[in-house]
Amino acid sequence: MVTKKNLQKITDYLYEIPQSFREDMRVPARIYTSEKMLDDVFQDKSLEQLVNMTTFPGIVRYALAMPDIHEGYGFPIGGAAAVKISDGVISPGGVGYDINCGVRVLASEISYKEAKPHLVNLMDKIFRQVPSGTGKGGEVKLGKEAMSNVLERGVPWAVEKGFGNSEDIEVCEEEGSMKGAKSGCVSDRAKARGRDQLGTLGAGNHFLEIQKVDKIFDRKIADVFGLFEEQITIMIHCGSRGLGHQVCTDYIKTMRAGLEKYKIKLPDLELACLPINSPESKKYFAAMVASANFAWANRQVITHLVRQSWKKVLGKEAGKLSLIYDVAHNIAKMEKHRLEDKEESLCVHRKGATRAFGPGRPEIPEKYRDFGQPVIIPGSMGTSSYILAGTDEAMHSTFGTVCHGAGRVMSRSTAKKKIRGRDLRKKLEEKSLIIRCKSDFGLAEEAPEAYKDIDNVVNVVNQVGLAKKVARLKPLGVVKG
Repeated sequence: MVTKKNLQKITDYLYEIPQSFREDMRVPARIYTSEKMLDDVFQDKSLEQLVNMTTFPGIVRYALAMPDIHEGYGFPIGGAAAVKISDGVISPGGVGYDINCGVRVLASEISYKEAKPHLVNLMDKIFRQVPSGTGKGGEVKLGKEAMSNVLERGVPWAVEKGFGNSEDIEVCEEEGSMKGAKSGCVSDRAKARGRDQLGTLGAGNHFLEIQKVDKIFDRKIADVFGLFEEQITIMIHCGSRGLGHQVCTDYIKTMRAGLEKYKIKLPDLELACLPINSPESKKYFAAMVASANFAWANRQVITHLVRQSWKKVLGKEAGKLSLIYDVAHNIAKMEKHRLEDKEESLCVHRKGATRAFGPGRPEIPEKYRDFGQPVIIPGSMGTSSYILAGTDEAMHSTFGTVCHGAGRVMSRSTAKKKIRGRDLRKKLEEKSLIIRCKSDFGLAEEAPEAYKDIDNVVNVVNQVGLAKKVARLKPLGVVKG
């Protein structure tokens, strides 16, 4: 068990568990946090999971944990690890069940003052237009050929079908279509679970939120990102739905079955992994990429439905909703990073962690390239969210990675026991937050009290230099599953 005595303080916002802590560790483990937030980390098994990550064959530098760290499956949520493609492994538990759960932000052309009289009607319209809740299907039904196209092409397929425009493609991570997807590597069961899920929000911590820009921290970068004070924005947070969950389930079984064949020993079977270049891992990667493309297409279709609602409620005079950026936070990517004095090809696992590439990287849209990738860190329900910019420091220290949100301090089951959904709704509505949710019972598990303070989390990221604060977004209305 990891205790505070085992942590070595590197800076005020960085702690290390040395490689000497356990014999099977291949690299040290590092956690970005503050002394104020440190006690939360010892409330679950997340640090033990972080140490387990260091045992991965091929892992380089460190196993990393972001300030939103909490217990997950295999990897802690908020965990990141890079392994050499030549002799490393890939793990479904290092990606997560909701493959490419991610978030995007749409920017309007109007202010809060202009939108305020229409907000209730807009929330009602969006709630009717965008299906939410466990297993809730949408209007888009995918046949066999269409499903293959979505899995292999992602957002470009959606745009071709009228669910957006070419500008949306340009400002999506991977342009909304990650290379290497193979529909044939996704099981029929997974495809069946995703057949009617495009354009649906789902449940759990997924949400659709109307916000206003509450504060600008860096006006120059905000101008480049298209942000201004009091501006209305809309944030969409969801993933690959039942399809991605089934892909993870399928390939965890495959990975576990292959451990003996490849003579891989692990401290926890939840970390089941196989060599990146093995036939099994190549199939998993192709299915994971396909699931990621499905998730990007899902958020794209939701964006189309939101734009329809926006136009119907506010009219043409309200202008358009432009996509600022879309980022994934449950994914494994093949990327090039500098190790010592040379560039290496690495497989970077980000589990509940967001890419935060610094200025100059060719993967960043050209209009943002000189300033760093837009980084989106949503808060918990009823709290602020942030838009930041990636930095060179992140490239050097964390393979271009930061946290993906606030991070839980209370499990969903515990939150439901301690918090009454009806009381929470009343509390949030007293703060003028418009709530649209199928069930008050479901609200409780996403209560602000169940999460770390988003301001503290983002402060760590900003202070240590992994991302630079650009703008703070205040919630006005939220749709929950």
